[in-house]
Amino acid sequence: MLKSLPFYIGLRYTRAKRRNQFISFVSAFSLIGMALGVTALILVLSVMNGFDREMKQRILSVIPHGFIDQQPYVNNWQTLADKIEQHPRVLASAPYISGFAMISYARGVESIQLQGIAPEEEARVSVLEQHMLVGSSYQLKSGEFGIVMGSLLARQLGLAPGDKVTLTLPDITITLGGIYPRTKRFTLVGVFEVGAQMDQSMAMIHIDDAQRLLRMQGVQGLHIKVDDIYAAGTVMSQLQTELGEGFLVKDWSQTQGSLFQAVKMEKIVIAALLSIIIAVAAFNIVSSLVLMVADKRADIAVLRTLGLTARQVMAIFVVQGSAVGFAGTFIGALLGCVLALTISPLMSLIERIGGWQVFNPDVFFMSQLPSMLLWQDVVFICVIALVLSVLATLYPAYRAAQIEPAEALRYE
Repeated sequence: MLKSLPFYIGLRYTRAKRRNQFISFVSAFSLIGMALGVTALILVLSVMNGFDREMKQRILSVIPHGFIDQQPYVNNWQTLADKIEQHPRVLASAPYISGFAMISYARGVESIQLQGIAPEEEARVSVLEQHMLVGSSYQLKSGEFGIVMGSLLARQLGLAPGDKVTLTLPDITITLGGIYPRTKRFTLVGVFEVGAQMDQSMAMIHIDDAQRLLRMQGVQGLHIKVDDIYAAGTVMSQLQTELGEGFLVKDWSQTQGSLFQAVKMEKIVIAALLSIIIAVAAFNIVSSLVLMVADKRADIAVLRTLGLTARQVMAIFVVQGSAVGFAGTFIGALLGCVLALTISPLMSLIERIGGWQVFNPDVFFMSQLPSMLLWQDVVFICVIALVLSVLATLYPAYRAAQIEPAEALRYE
């Protein structure tokens, strides 16, 4: 009975009507602050997880899993493709040529990443054809100088299928009449929309047209598709060993990894900043307990004279502060999980009621707020909140344990 007494008294103090209402206010403020901090952290991390998932699904479904290049070019890509596809984890390969250019039309000029592809072969390694809004990548025919580009790029230039654009390469041609940049007219035959950065910066032409435009006798390399995109690094390393020197082998984590690393770093920074809310709530627990100890000096002295040890007195205030932290953490976790699971339909409802859009599809790659709740994030946040709550109780509880009964009761 005596062992459970500190636990009972600690919980009793959390429910008691205190003479000093200010203490009650600080304690309630600590609980609310803890709940808001946990809620905000769970919700924001879920939204960041949703953005990360959307980016991976959209970008990694279109870009190749791996790249194999050879300098100055690959002369017989079919032979190289047959050799690579003998690897048990390689599903397909396709030739490509990559470069940069300026594309111009009546509305202005934009810089783009230009890729030469063989449409039939590229369809084996990419699902780009499934994201076509207008036209088809199969309309890229050798010698017809057609071009396919992203929706944002086409919208910025004010293009429609059939319009002719001018490509200017970062190269010059020296003639008797002077020095001129190399340019070529192309006809827009298709527009795709992936929902990522490539909608604004990517354009594709037939690989034969790219060879003529870039004056290459072969292809730059091969796009590779493997059975598991997250194992692409291992597979590409094995191919590098098989092919030997003379080939430059990369996987998607080397070409797109910086983007996902930036998202991961942003998630860490935002989590650290929002954790300050939880830390402030923990400091409020310290303040409320310090005031409570000062208010309960006589009660503590009486309890000590009745036989409670200093350690048991300390346990009373640890239990009281931890109860406030636990309640705030539980409420915050519950509210945060509910909001994280319902934020997308909730935002859609608000947009319909208000008649406006948070994410304008003409500006942003996503038209809805994505969210993905990870239970490991919830557990981690709750553990951090509870640990901070317990640590916040130690100093006030220690001060309570140091109160001498005779000194506290002298003026009572």
